[in-house]
Amino acid sequence: MKISSYAVSQPSGSFEKYEFEFGHLKPDEVEITVSSCGVCHSDLSMKNNDWGLTKYPFVPGHEVIGTISALGETVRHLRIGQIVGLGWYARSCGICRECISGRPHLCFISEGTIVGRHGGFAEKVRAQAMWVFPLPAGLDSSIAGPLFCGGITVFSPMLMQGVLPTQRVGVVGVGGLGHLAIQFLRAWGCEVTAFSTSSSKEAEVRRMGAHHFVNTKEKGAFAQLTKSLDFILVTVNVPLDWDAYFAVLRPKGKLHVVGAVPELNFAMFPLIGAETSVAGSPTGSPSSIFDMLEFCGRHNLKPIVEKFPMSQVNEAFEHLSSGKARYRIILENDFS
Repeated sequence: MKISSYAVSQPSGSFEKYEFEFGHLKPDEVEITVSSCGVCHSDLSMKNNDWGLTKYPFVPGHEVIGTISALGETVRHLRIGQIVGLGWYARSCGICRECISGRPHLCFISEGTIVGRHGGFAEKVRAQAMWVFPLPAGLDSSIAGPLFCGGITVFSPMLMQGVLPTQRVGVVGVGGLGHLAIQFLRAWGCEVTAFSTSSSKEAEVRRMGAHHFVNTKEKGAFAQLTKSLDFILVTVNVPLDWDAYFAVLRPKGKLHVVGAVPELNFAMFPLIGAETSVAGSPTGSPSSIFDMLEFCGRHNLKPIVEKFPMSQVNEAFEHLSSGKARYRIILENDFS
């Protein structure tokens, strides 16, 4: 059976219709008929082969929402017709130290949904069943796709770093990741400060739940915040004045990076003296994804999205690459 999709044949190319065949369904896999798929900045990075991982023709898409249409013979916990989501990871080995310790997202031989395989800009997509997640009641499936990459990427650090509801926290960047982080941390109970270079976003950022807004372009913007925050989550992928952000952290404060920044340059001595820590993370474990989905359902948290038909994938990518997306893009399946 041939599957219709949208693919690019080179980094600078446009998306065009592309057909492929899956072959035999593996015993531990499921096949998903795609309803919609989020567009993540990682899809753009992979399209351009920024990370040297891309194989062409390239079919992006790793924020998939759809319905299970086929089950491998060993899959018992899912059922045909179930509405599910699929994120960045499509397979892990299940036997390495990371996998058996509950951290399969750190498996050395894990497979990304769009790395060496065809992703969700297609009629159907396949993945190992353990990376396919039923949607809990209360989640709107039509806009849930971005939770499976953007959502878990900012939720996982909250668990990893033991963020407490009594703490004061900062979110750097108000984009696809940051707008979710603000909502999550506010619902978590934290006092939230948003850092942005765009003053035009302040009113909307406060509606998302931020208590405070800092325009980092303003002179002296950081002075009033010295040693006031317990945790800072960096969601941008551009160089920052790292020393300025470390100065905002309290002793034992934590700075966590999830944006693909090229490098960190900072003075080490202030970190040593204050016992400050720096960390980073990719997405998250299956158990963290389950927790995140339940948390979103309980608190009615949702991404702010713009929708395009999948046939307008080129327009959607232009919208994303020009920085106009507010705040995540979803492509809706309109294959005829």
